[in-house]
Amino acid sequence: MASIERSSVSATVARHLGEILEIDPSTVTEDKTFVDDLGADSIALIELVDALEVEFSATLDGFAFDDDELSELKTVRDAVDYVMRAHGA
Repeated sequence: MASIERSSVSATVARHLGEILEIDPSTVTEDKTFVDDLGADSIALIELVDALEVEFSATLDGFAFDDDELSELKTVRDAVDYVMRAHGA
């Protein structure tokens, strides 16, 4: 299993959120909530999950978010933690 750095995952999540929400990725920090702080709606969150699945399936074959756990993704940190756990970190 490929080793992955938390800072890299965080930067990737911020980059995708920046593109999806049309905001500066440098304003996206792990303590930000998707809805309240970043103004993401459910469609934006689906786009984020899709983008992250594509991005991280390159380093972890078959990487996907579990649909039952999507409701638990409230903050950028939650998404980063999910990817890190999937990579065994």
